Amino acid sequence: MSDGSTRSDGGVQSDRHEPELTRGPFQRWVQKSIKDPKRVYRAMFYVATLFFLVTTLFPFYFLLVLAVTPDTGSLAVLPQLSTLEFGVFLDVFDRINFLRYMLNSVVLALSTTAIVLFLASLAGYVFGRLEFPGRQPLMLLILAISYFPPAAFFVPLYQLFTGNVVNGLSLYNTPGAMILPFSSLFMPLSIFILTTFYGQIPDGLEDAARVEGTTRLGALFRVIVPLSAPGVATAGVLTFIAVYNEFFFSQLMNNGQPENWAPIVGGLLSLQRAGQFEVTYGVMAAGSIIAVIPVAILVVVAQEKIVSGLTSGALKE
Repeated sequence: MSDGSTRSDGGVQSDRHEPELTRGPFQRWVQKSIKDPKRVYRAMFYVATLFFLVTTLFPFYFLLVLAVTPDTGSLAVLPQLSTLEFGVFLDVFDRINFLRYMLNSVVLALSTTAIVLFLASLAGYVFGRLEFPGRQPLMLLILAISYFPPAAFFVPLYQLFTGNVVNGLSLYNTPGAMILPFSSLFMPLSIFILTTFYGQIPDGLEDAARVEGTTRLGALFRVIVPLSAPGVATAGVLTFIAVYNEFFFSQLMNNGQPENWAPIVGGLLSLQRAGQFEVTYGVMAAGSIIAVIPVAILVVVAQEKIVSGLTSGALKE
C-alpha cells in the first residue's frame, strides 16, 4: 500500500506534514505582534508607564517609609505595620513654625504668579497680535533669559537688595527680594505660552470689541484673555509650581526665619537643625511630604487645564 498519492506529472505527493517549529512565549508574542501591530504600541505604553511610576512614585514611597519608620538604625522597603509611627507628622509643626513657612511659600507663589500673568499678558499681546520690526529677535532675546543660571544674577541682586548700590534701598528679608528675581526668571516661559495662544484668536473678535468702543487693553482682558483660558491657566500653574519649588533665591535672600518671609526651603532646613545632637531624618521626610501637598492638590485640580493648554495650541487653526 502506497504512502503517497500520484501527482499529474507522475511524481509522488506525500500526505505527511512537516512538524511545526516549537516557539517560546516571546516568539509567539512576536508572531502575534506582526499580525496585530497595536500589541506593540500597547506593550510600549505599559513599559513606559511602569518606568514612570517606578522612577517618580518610588522616591515618594521611600520618603513616606523614612518618615514613619522609627529611628532604630534599620530601614526596610516593606516595614512592619506594627512599628510605624504616624505621629511624626504632628512633630513637624511642634518643633518649628512650619505652617508659617508654608504660608510664606504660597503667598510668594501667588504674588509672583499674578505679576507674571499680568506682564506676560501684555507682552503676549504685543508679540502675538502686533507686527513691528525686530519682533522675532526680541522674542528670542527674552527666551534666552530663561537659560541663564540663577547664580549669574545673585551677586548684583544681593548687592542691590542689601543697600550697597542704592543707599536706603534694602529689600533683604522682604518678599520683594524673592518676588522680583522669581518674576524675571519665570516670565519668559509665560510670555511664550501666551504669545502662542493670543496669536490664534481671530482678529474679527477683537475688531468687534474695538467697534463697540473698547480700547486695546480692554479687548485684551475682556475678549482675548477669556478665550485663551487654557493657556493662561497653564502659564499660571507652571509659574506657581516653579516658584513654590524654587531653592536658590529662596535660601539666599533671607535669613531663614519665618517672620522674614523665608519659604518652605527654610522650614525644611530648620527641621534639619531641630534635633539636639542628631539629624532628624524622619521629621525632615515628614516635612517634605507635607510641603508637597499644596502643589499636589493644585496639579490634581488643574490637570485638565494644563493638558488642554499644552496641547490645544498645536491643534487650533
